[in-house]
Amino acid sequence: MLKNRQIAFIGAGAMGGAMISGVLACNIVEPGQIIASDPRRDVCDALKLKYGVDVTTNNVVACKDSNVIVLSVKPQVLNEVFKVLSGSIESDALVISIVAGAKLSTLVAGLNHKSVIRCMPNTPAQIGQGISVWTGSTGVSRLQNKQTKVILESLGREIHVDDEKYIDMATALTGSGPAYIYLFIEALVEAGVNIGFSKTEAEELVRTTVVGSVAYAMESVENVSDLRAQVTSPGGTTEAAVDFLEAEDFRTIVSNAVSAAYQRAIELGQNN
Repeated sequence: MLKNRQIAFIGAGAMGGAMISGVLACNIVEPGQIIASDPRRDVCDALKLKYGVDVTTNNVVACKDSNVIVLSVKPQVLNEVFKVLSGSIESDALVISIVAGAKLSTLVAGLNHKSVIRCMPNTPAQIGQGISVWTGSTGVSRLQNKQTKVILESLGREIHVDDEKYIDMATALTGSGPAYIYLFIEALVEAGVNIGFSKTEAEELVRTTVVGSVAYAMESVENVSDLRAQVTSPGGTTEAAVDFLEAEDFRTIVSNAVSAAYQRAIELGQNN
């Protein structure tokens, strides 16, 4: 489906790089089918060295003759990108935007292009373990929807939604989600060091515990509340820790943090 298709990545930062890694790892395209554009020459050089893809600092050059264009720039520079690309994208090309907060109507109008997918992947995509939530404008064809699905499946799991509001929700929950997990890992490692482990020992213990716990939860037919209860023996050490977290309103802190990210995603859409 993507044979002989040219894919352009406009803005090749962390998430753009993750997507390039994902599509190449699954062999759905060859390095020669990809061109990455970024204003930073060092970023371009690094991508060329790592993946063997073509690179440029010129967005118009990247989009020329490209059948699929992945827009992964920062929301703050989106209007500048619009000024450069508006009207320069081939009419039958597909644009996949992963720009946080940018609405379909804004993208369609700003690019002067009808076929736009709005998507929110996350960084585990670079090892094929990501999850992407996506939807499209009315101008997206059935074939282009299938192409989007193939690309996103190369990054992990994908979920199509009919209402665009879920993209902002996904931005807060899964797009930003890895950072929440990494912060918890950092805190748990620091706690291990505080009680006497070396940092190296604490990191190995925590990383292995997190990986094993998630893998077990994914394979188990029981819900996570039941799994937590299995570990939490009455009067035991785990109960002491869990009771402390509950007393400190851990659930509310997490919920409020996700809500803050969600509100910021909405604000970014309003600014654009």
